[in-house]
Amino acid sequence: MLTLSAGLAQTARKYSNEFLNIGVDAAAFGMANAVTASTEDVNSVYWNPAGLTDLEDWEFSAMHANYFANIATYNYVAAAKPLDDRSSIGFSIIRFGVDDILNTTQLIDEQGNINFDRISLFSTADYAFTVSYARKMPLQGFTYGVNAKVIRRIIGDFASAWGFGFDAGIQFKNDRWKFGAMARDITTTYNTWTIDEDEFQTISDAVEGQNQEIPETTEITLPKLEIGIARSFDVRRFFHLTATANLNMRFTQTNDLISTEAVSATPAIGFEADYIKLVYLRGGLGNFQEVQQLEGGSRIGFQPNFGVGFKYKGIQIDYAFTDIGDQSEALYSNIFSLKVDFSFFRR
Repeated sequence: MLTLSAGLAQTARKYSNEFLNIGVDAAAFGMANAVTASTEDVNSVYWNPAGLTDLEDWEFSAMHANYFANIATYNYVAAAKPLDDRSSIGFSIIRFGVDDILNTTQLIDEQGNINFDRISLFSTADYAFTVSYARKMPLQGFTYGVNAKVIRRIIGDFASAWGFGFDAGIQFKNDRWKFGAMARDITTTYNTWTIDEDEFQTISDAVEGQNQEIPETTEITLPKLEIGIARSFDVRRFFHLTATANLNMRFTQTNDLISTEAVSATPAIGFEADYIKLVYLRGGLGNFQEVQQLEGGSRIGFQPNFGVGFKYKGIQIDYAFTDIGDQSEALYSNIFSLKVDFSFFRR
């Protein structure tokens, strides 16, 4: 095996560890992920750990989604509980992977003959393991939370990586208003790759002029900042509404709606309407980007989402249909998630 030091070629990438930016929880997807300020359940381990201080008991959550015409699968499980009346802790695991990929690097033998028996299968998978801690601050209404995360990435027998990083979040709640901020990869997140030199040699000459040298083995994920605001309303006696908005920022230039050399940002807005906290209807717009068109010029693309949910006796099932209308030229996805609140069963 060939392992290079993390002190060697380090590259800060615009889109490193992107599987961690997909999101979790169908309820949040239905609101275009504009939940930095409003999150207050077990899924706060991902959206903003400061929201964990609202837990009353153990909560569990799970989500499954398919992407790219069911080629890739995304799975997430999380658990969280209060430690005392001021602090909480949470855990989560994410896996994003593509399985049963055909390895055709040995399809042609040394004599130039095609032999299909030489085809094998491999998987590529990305994992994230997160531990979260949240605590109420001495200032009334303020809470903070931190995440420590370990990244594991595997590309068959060809290469694998370990990474680590930290997130930090804060929330403030005042009557019906909520404010939140979530800083991801605050110390930058490092991934260090280990490349199997023998496996690399089997593909290094497959295409002339490509894969001739061992690639860089250290990636650096730049920090990101998400700022959110939420407001709740009583529409009628049994009906409630929560309106949310986010501004998601990267400290690099991208094709986001707001883009400069120093920072790029895109907004997201969402809403959640409920009937006695039993039935939920959600909607949102997000992922606003400047899309270049083949015929010249550009247009503003965005991703509309829709979702519904049902909660009964501590069990909540949510569904989200993302990218309605194909405005952002992405494939739509059907997302389901489950949440269990054990405080109901202890009453």
